[in-house]
Amino acid sequence: MMTDRPKKLIAFLLIFSFIIYTICIYFNFSQTNVRINAPAQEGKLVWQQYGCNSCHQVYGLGGYLGPDLTNVYSKGGSGYIKAFLKSGTEVMPKFQLTENEMNNLAAYLKVVDSSGKSSPHLFKINYDGTIQQ
Repeated sequence: MMTDRPKKLIAFLLIFSFIIYTICIYFNFSQTNVRINAPAQEGKLVWQQYGCNSCHQVYGLGGYLGPDLTNVYSKGGSGYIKAFLKSGTEVMPKFQLTENEMNNLAAYLKVVDSSGKSSPHLFKINYDGTIQQ
């Protein structure tokens, strides 16, 4: 059976270790500030207005009906993105976006592409276009 002194010492060491660990995490956390230009800011608004996040992800966050679009810009650039927006797919509807909205959305996805990587998980793509982890 432990006396009060060892219990207090263990409690003190645990609390002290927690505080030191928290301070280390706080000061070692590297944060990259990404400059977002005006078209990319407008593109983010288009992304939000049309609810793209309900089906797609950026940085692995969002819906799982469509693919993660974090690095879609490096796959084909602005033209590749616009082609999908204009024609749609079996699962994704054809959106009636203006040319300016498509350019802004492509600018937003370019910024996202330059600032992160999509999830490294291997997803299983179903016949209907949905994705399983």
